[in-house]
Amino acid sequence: MNAADAERFLAQSIADLTLSGTEKQALTAWLAENARTDHLKGVVRHAAFELARKSVEGPAATRVVEWLEDVMRAIVPVERTAPAGASAHGDDAAFFSPGEGCWQHIVHCLHAARETADLCVFTITDDRISRAVLDTHRRRVRVRVITDAEKANDLGSDIGTFRDAGIAVKVIHVASPADPGLTGHMHHKFAIFDGHQMVNGSYNWTRGAAGVNYENVVDTTDPKLVARFAAEFERLWNKF
Repeated sequence: MNAADAERFLAQSIADLTLSGTEKQALTAWLAENARTDHLKGVVRHAAFELARKSVEGPAATRVVEWLEDVMRAIVPVERTAPAGASAHGDDAAFFSPGEGCWQHIVHCLHAARETADLCVFTITDDRISRAVLDTHRRRVRVRVITDAEKANDLGSDIGTFRDAGIAVKVIHVASPADPGLTGHMHHKFAIFDGHQMVNGSYNWTRGAAGVNYENVVDTTDPKLVARFAAEFERLWNKF
């Protein structure tokens, strides 16, 4: 079960903006069969709010839906449970694409963040992840983003949207010390949540990475490893 499956099922009941008794029973049975973990329940909840957003009109109505979503997360916080399909050992887990695992786990980590989310990512164009970044910021989690200067201006980049929302963003121009005319990229793809959890790997935060590329994301809470990456984030943040 993925977000698309959940949205298709829920769409049947939102047509008349009413969840009837029969529809509620069907939803309960479907959840029992298809959403047996906290992560999958979170996927369904996210799909429900996405459908609600599409069904309302005007900025005030959209803000009401966003407020309700934040309240629901506060009442029933998403647990740090690895999505189905993860290969885990202790506190570590690995996810691979093509497929749903990588982007869903990144969204899951964003939703679970409570204090900080430091994102150091080459390019961010996948709106599913970008919506989670914005949601995390709206919950008053301190979000900081470091990205590549060239990719920040690409068609479909969500960096401008983050800035407009008030998220702290820094873009990095990379030039060779030996040859200033030779440029490179800020090519990292890692994120640190609440100072003790990190995701890292080849995976760009794009639709192409999810649907076409062979990529990976590794999740770890190893203190020494997280500390090394946190120090690199702070070094880049302070340098630029």
